[in-house]
Amino acid sequence: MSYTLEFYSETVQSEIFAWPDGIQASFTRIAEQMAEHGPNLGMPYTRAFGEGLFEIRAKGREGIGRAFFCTLVGRRVVILHGFIKKTEQTPAKELRTARQRLKEVQNG
Repeated sequence: MSYTLEFYSETVQSEIFAWPDGIQASFTRIAEQMAEHGPNLGMPYTRAFGEGLFEIRAKGREGIGRAFFCTLVGRRVVILHGFIKKTEQTPAKELRTARQRLKEVQNG
């Protein structure tokens, strides 16, 4: 039941891999679990945002990282956008970016 994880772009991949070590390690552990068991890990690891958009909730001693993703046919998970969280609520700008990329990926 393995899934393939891919990034929306090389830019998204390099931004996430540039996160502080602890947050990046948390992201990597969650991503590995998703690849093995599927993307529906539930809280505190993943959360649904509606309309096919989900988030990975990475946490390290340096802070909190969020990566939005969607699933596609053929057991594919696409990481659409990632950012380091600095406020309690998810910033509207980050959510807009993720939703726009979700539409692009879903519409081919």
